[in-house]
Amino acid sequence: MTGEGLRRWSSVPAIAAVLFQLGVLYAPSGAGSAPFPNFDKLVHCAVFALPVFFAVLARLPMAPVIAVLAVHAPVSEFIQATLLPNRSGDPWDVVADLVGVTLGAAAARFALHRRPTAGSAT
Repeated sequence: MTGEGLRRWSSVPAIAAVLFQLGVLYAPSGAGSAPFPNFDKLVHCAVFALPVFFAVLARLPMAPVIAVLAVHAPVSEFIQATLLPNRSGDPWDVVADLVGVTLGAAAARFALHRRPTAGSAT
């Protein structure tokens, strides 16, 4: 497979993660009862970490990816609070989102630095 074809396919997990994130954040109602207190904060963290992680692994530029998702965090809470009648906004969800962005970027950097380069011994 050519470099361009490989890059195109490497974007698929990032696209899937963004679509999953949008579904979680903008579903008309919440997912129901949580298995433990503050479970939703864990979900928020994960749905922001995964798109960052996979986008950076797909070699998208890290700074714009982080910027877009960092801006999306408060915007999504504002939309939930004002436009989705069965949802509410929570400032602590924004904090969890931003923690997720940070963790996703850190995990992606770690994974990229751990990858062997072509031609190197493993």
